[in-house]
Amino acid sequence: MINIGIIGGSGYTAGELIRILMFHPDATLDFVYSTTNAGKPLHVAHHDLLGDFEMNFTDTVNPNVNVVFLCLGHGKSKSFLEQNQFASHTKIIDLGNDFRLTKDKEFDSKSFVYGLPELNKAAIKNAQFIANPGCFATAIQLALLPLAKNELLTTDVHINATTGSTGAGVTPSETTHFSWRSNNMSHYKAFEHQHLGEINQSVNQLQADYTNELIFVPNRGDFARGIFATLYTTIEENMEDVVAKYEAFYKDHPFVTVTTTGINMKQVVQTNKCIISLMKKGNRLLITSVIDNLTKGASGQAIQNMNLMFGLDETTGLHLKPSGF
Repeated sequence: MINIGIIGGSGYTAGELIRILMFHPDATLDFVYSTTNAGKPLHVAHHDLLGDFEMNFTDTVNPNVNVVFLCLGHGKSKSFLEQNQFASHTKIIDLGNDFRLTKDKEFDSKSFVYGLPELNKAAIKNAQFIANPGCFATAIQLALLPLAKNELLTTDVHINATTGSTGAGVTPSETTHFSWRSNNMSHYKAFEHQHLGEINQSVNQLQADYTNELIFVPNRGDFARGIFATLYTTIEENMEDVVAKYEAFYKDHPFVTVTTTGINMKQVVQTNKCIISLMKKGNRLLITSVIDNLTKGASGQAIQNMNLMFGLDETTGLHLKPSGF
């Protein structure tokens, strides 16, 4: 059994990790670390666990676990690792953004691999330290990587993506308050969202000469979970060839489905799936990509990475069905 610790156990990504790991056949939860909730039952923060999972939060770390998931929020993982030492065999999966960019991946003799399985599966299998991708970054990269692989990106890409309120974290704020978010919509960080760095990095990993702009407008939706992303760019290839290239790119990646039919977000919510829909009019290609921001966009992908790191089938514990109604 894989012995697991979770650091920063009170937030949404930690709660989603616990929900999935409860039914993982090869994993057992050793501790969930939270200084604010130490000694309290997990269901105090994660109400969906009441009656199903009896464990208390702790402020003590077991340094000998097999794997640690860091759910501390952006910018806090480095300082935690500086103050807490783990065994030489312990694998670390960081769900924050501290180690995602190439300039940040080397830390205290640790070399972090960018954990997008559809891009770096071989490296993930041999890694000890993983930087889990961002949620918008996952949806957008999966939409673009087949084009980059075939050097078909030649012009700017226009991206519009809407995320649920859980993407903003568990701490309430003005723009996550129900009376503000309900029946409302807004954009934020237009053209400068922090995930653009990792998206460009991955595109250039496959198509080094791509220097055009990814023009990204992120939106806040009035729903809790999910990302609905639409992208369009100019492509000269015919539709049949484009579809064939997407299907070939993802043929060995079980969580990505390519279709030419219309799709909706409920097809993936509470699953580790990404569905990509392709449509072409003239020389303009429209790509729609849908994921659950907490699952494929965070905790599910982290468990997918764990599976690969420990030599398991990457789908283990992740056979999750959405609710389409």
